[in-house]
Amino acid sequence: MKRILHLDMDAFFASVEQVDNPHLRGRPVMVGGRDRGVVAACSYEARRFGVRSAMPSAEARRRCPQGVFVPGRMHRYKEVSLRIMALLEDFSPLVEQASVDEAYLDITGMELLFGSPERLAAALKQAIREHTGLPCSIGIAPVKFLAKIASDYDKPDGLFILGPEKVAEFLRRLPVAKIPGVGKRGLERLRTLNIHYAADVQRYSPDFWKSRYGKWGESLYERGQGRGCDVVRPGHEAKSESAENTFDEDTADRDLLCRWLLLQAERVSRSLRRMGVEGRTVTLKVKFADFQQITRSTTMAAPTNNTERIFQAAAELLAALELKKKVRLIGVGVSNFDVPPRQLSLLAEERAEKQAKLDVAVDGIREKFGGDSLVRGRLFGFRRRS
Repeated sequence: MKRILHLDMDAFFASVEQVDNPHLRGRPVMVGGRDRGVVAACSYEARRFGVRSAMPSAEARRRCPQGVFVPGRMHRYKEVSLRIMALLEDFSPLVEQASVDEAYLDITGMELLFGSPERLAAALKQAIREHTGLPCSIGIAPVKFLAKIASDYDKPDGLFILGPEKVAEFLRRLPVAKIPGVGKRGLERLRTLNIHYAADVQRYSPDFWKSRYGKWGESLYERGQGRGCDVVRPGHEAKSESAENTFDEDTADRDLLCRWLLLQAERVSRSLRRMGVEGRTVTLKVKFADFQQITRSTTMAAPTNNTERIFQAAAELLAALELKKKVRLIGVGVSNFDVPPRQLSLLAEERAEKQAKLDVAVDGIREKFGGDSLVRGRLFGFRRRS
């Protein structure tokens, strides 16, 4: 039987802000725009007032008027995330990053190096605390979905170990809504069958679940028995990189929208260069004042992580849109990562080389003197508020 560890950083974005700014410690912190948009993350102090992630900022401010709003710093969160993921490799050779603040480790057989799972988990939590100042919660179980549920069982700064011998009893007490894949509609279906806890799905046969609900039913039955994936896949890489902003006021000003696209193209391309990857597909995301959302994509002949090329692709997608309504949010994403051998014309190669050198030089200056130390002419005087 395997032992799978799930690591979940507690209120990650907000916790990073509290570590970086001691004045925020112990205070209700909300990451996101104060007047517009939604709360990307919030501290546990804010959660006591009923604030939750994805809550509209206006509602969060109403519930917690004394709360402190801070703008998100995705580059900083990714920087800390990289440090954490590097630490995890000291505890297992099998590490799968699930998101910027989550990871799975296969710790089967690691007792010879670290002792019991409890001791390994405690050592891991201490290492993360010492190197980053951040709290985390850990769950350990025989399969991944149970390990993830276990990591949420004793938050914050929690540790919950679910041994194989305890799985059956755990499932009898686990609300079925906690099983991944059971959303609102699924929960309504299950209630008509008088199923309230995970183990209740065993009242019906596998054939019943398969014939009535297809693959979803099959998966639900397996998880209701405590079975699931126990394979940790190392080297899991991000499939896309994006940046977006919600405006203080809705706008149809194309010049303003293009400035935001350039700023976002800078952020995305810099992240790609840090990861050492290039992407072929550029996606424009637009959310209108009435909350209607659309995306438009274009795929280039060759992959890139160049700011200007990403911006030009996004700007062309925007130019093709008919803006009949004002825009609330705009964003740029790059995906379809690939680094194939390329042959360019001599002129194109010289141009690409110059652009690459410019990007590297800009990155170096900003790393040394700060993100606002160098501003493109088209962004000079541009107020980066969202």
